[in-house]
Amino acid sequence: MIILKKICKSYNGKTNVVDNLDLHIQKGEFVVLVGESGCGKTTTLKMINRLIEPTSGQIYINGEDIKSKNKNELRRNIGYVIQNVGLFPHNTIKENIATVPKLCNKKDEEILSKIKYLMDIIELPYEEYAYRYPRELSGGQQQRVGVARALANEPDVILMDEPFSALDPITREQLQDELLRLQEEFGKTIVFVTHDIDEAIKLGDKIAVICDGKIIQYDTPEEILKNPINEFVESFVGKDRLWKTPDMLKAQDIMSNKVVKVYGSRSVAQTIEIMKKHDTTVLAVVEKRARSTEKLLGIVGSNRFYGIENHETKMKDIMKTDVVKIPFDMPLTEVLNIRKEKKLRHSPVVDKEENLLGIITNTSILNVLSQIVPESEEY
Repeated sequence: MIILKKICKSYNGKTNVVDNLDLHIQKGEFVVLVGESGCGKTTTLKMINRLIEPTSGQIYINGEDIKSKNKNELRRNIGYVIQNVGLFPHNTIKENIATVPKLCNKKDEEILSKIKYLMDIIELPYEEYAYRYPRELSGGQQQRVGVARALANEPDVILMDEPFSALDPITREQLQDELLRLQEEFGKTIVFVTHDIDEAIKLGDKIAVICDGKIIQYDTPEEILKNPINEFVESFVGKDRLWKTPDMLKAQDIMSNKVVKVYGSRSVAQTIEIMKKHDTTVLAVVEKRARSTEKLLGIVGSNRFYGIENHETKMKDIMKTDVVKIPFDMPLTEVLNIRKEKKLRHSPVVDKEENLLGIITNTSILNVLSQIVPESEEY
């Protein structure tokens, strides 16, 4: 959808503000450029709609080099939202939203229908707000109008340059939620600039962490939180930030790989020896599959052996099969709720094919929360 290839930008032949930057953005992705002031994120954003021309490199939108397009034509197909909104003060809200569609010679009835629809979407009803002027709205309301104006011509791409940074925290959070709701409805390709890592984590499908004009790490919020690529990213993100956003932690992040397993064909006598060897009273019963995977069949605890006189009895015949299986991508908060509700001590984690991946216990949760990573071990 949007491709930046080896983009550089320097002024007066001096050090590059943007330095050999590569970035690929898929259609419908919400990508956040984040970094400290002066790192080059806003310059990068402005080069996408040619408000600033790169010193070298190419930018493509839908496979077309943007240098081949007329600037005005390019910008009419790119929504643009900035920090101070940029509404025309002497135009009504209706007129502001209609700006780009009118430039594109859309029919009046089509424009009016779009205005009414968008004003309803941003929760500023047409009947009440259409003929007001920007000065009659709060900062948050003005920013809503700015977003509606960016959507009015149904652009493929929307660029947003720190649009909420001047707002109070409550209004800012409300507008972040509003933007996520709009993105869910419209599915636009959004490139969003911020210096606030919390905002980046909340909004982005992907985050590009920029320093000195270079992308240091480009990945999902979860991956950047869990596996910062270097000390700069770790410091910028904050070492304890992952614990402030528990929904970023999934079952696979809090499980232990130390699962003591037994095949369903094993006898009681054999299983007791395995339990003794590994000092445990609970085993996962599995079935061998292709490609070194093992399907979870059930759980067997030492209590299942009571009253069984035949020590040749197989695990598949006495195992507990109504086991609560935890999907590997279930959020931590949901895992904790299920464990509490069901009073679970051992929670096997499985993939989509119900292959056993690990097990969640109170110890494994504490290990993760104290940032001790259990070593992988096979039995």
